Amino acid sequence: MIGLADIRAAAGRIAGRVLRTPAVACDVISQATGARVTLKLDNLQATGAFKERGAANRLALLSETERAAGVVAMSAGNHAQAVARHAQLLGITAMIVMPLHTPLTKVSRTRAWGARVVLHGETLAEAAERANMLAARDGLVFVHPYDDPAVMAGQGTLALEMLEDVPDLEVLVVPIGGGGLIAGCAVAACATKPGIEVIGVEVAAYAAMAQRLAGQPVSVGGATIAEGIAVRDIGLVPLEVIRAHVADVVVVPERAVEEAIALLAEGAKVVAEGAGATGIAALLAFPQRFEGRRVGVPITGGNIDARILANVLLRNLLRDGRLVRLVVECPDRPGVLADIAGRIGGAGGNIIDVSHHRLFASPSVQAAQLEVMFEARDHEHGAEIVLALERAYTVRRV
Repeated sequence: MIGLADIRAAAGRIAGRVLRTPAVACDVISQATGARVTLKLDNLQATGAFKERGAANRLALLSETERAAGVVAMSAGNHAQAVARHAQLLGITAMIVMPLHTPLTKVSRTRAWGARVVLHGETLAEAAERANMLAARDGLVFVHPYDDPAVMAGQGTLALEMLEDVPDLEVLVVPIGGGGLIAGCAVAACATKPGIEVIGVEVAAYAAMAQRLAGQPVSVGGATIAEGIAVRDIGLVPLEVIRAHVADVVVVPERAVEEAIALLAEGAKVVAEGAGATGIAALLAFPQRFEGRRVGVPITGGNIDARILANVLLRNLLRDGRLVRLVVECPDRPGVLADIAGRIGGAGGNIIDVSHHRLFASPSVQAAQLEVMFEARDHEHGAEIVLALERAYTVRRV
């Protein structure tokens, strides 16, 4: 089991190669959750995620013989870029095995750091099998994303920095994928500040750690926006550390992760990927657990596809009632469209999209359907606009 000395040594090795990211108090998140929240912005790392810490420490420990042989890793994104970057900095050849359906942007970014990318398998587990095979065949050093003490020690530098900057924290809320980050952070936090509570967070579709700790068979799978922590196989080395030092593991629904991404983007002006926002999702899903407490939350990554971020923000606007979609049943006669637009505009709404159907959508040839989307200030304002329309027309929300 790693100790504080290992993490302090890792901090010395990676200094100057990995950014010491800021820890900032966030009033917007605090107001939304009832906790006193400090964010550790590891989304500002060169590759956009905390994974650089572990990769930098692991590669710095390679012998000259191992450096000459080269390294291989498996990853669907952040670990891949971290290993590729730090291998390039050290002049080490790197091969990264990524699942076949890895987003093209992540593949291209990994290649841009000088690594050779091999696409193999439908899942991360299949990619790992190929990476291990290549390591054995070609004599490469396999750099595991989480089940490695040196990687764990590197990840633990995040908590070390955070408690140096904000020593009065009472709770750390840390995302869990394979367990390397929370294991390293738990060792650093509990040794630096005895009595601090470390809580892990998983997304509902991939709650492997919570299942393992409860003695249940692991059953995971399905679509999730938190793909960075969509892990089936928990690391055995981190698991023992987590049993010893982590107070609890909470499981958050998919919707809470989307709300956390939107709150960070709109309120805190911080871009986070799904996995990177799960700590905030825990505060939103379980506010009573953290109310009034000084809580540190690492924003572990910011590598979110622009289209996905846009969709999340629009979905959140719809949930909040700031975007409203309606179908309006109306007579098919001159001036009706102008009247509907006038009612929306007169009540302060801003029309975003309009689609007018008269041939097939309506039950009568003398009637029409108008699909309209408009922007409102908030839920109450949206309801006022709908009421203004309902005074003259049949209205249905969609």
